[in-house]
Amino acid sequence: MSTELKTVDIVYFAILREHAGLPGERVSTAAATPGQLYREVSERHGFPQLKPLKVAVNDEFTDWNATLHHGDTVVFIPPVAGG
Repeated sequence: MSTELKTVDIVYFAILREHAGLPGERVSTAAATPGQLYREVSERHGFPQLKPLKVAVNDEFTDWNATLHHGDTVVFIPPVAGG
C-alpha cells in the first residue's frame, strides 16, 4: 500500500449496505487500489465473501488493481439475486 493518504467516497449496495449500516462513507485511506480499499472496509464492517463482486470508480466499471486517486468515488456492487 502507498503511505500517502487520500480521501475517497464509498457507496454500498444491497448486502454491503446492510452490513455497513449505512449507504456510503467518506474515508481517508492509504489503499492504492479498489481491491486494497475493499479489504480495508470489509474488515471494518465484517462483509461476507461475495463473488462475483464488481467495482466502479467515478461511474465506470474498473479493474480491482486500478489506481485510486484523492477524490474518487468507489462503488462496490455485490451480486444481485432476483426472483
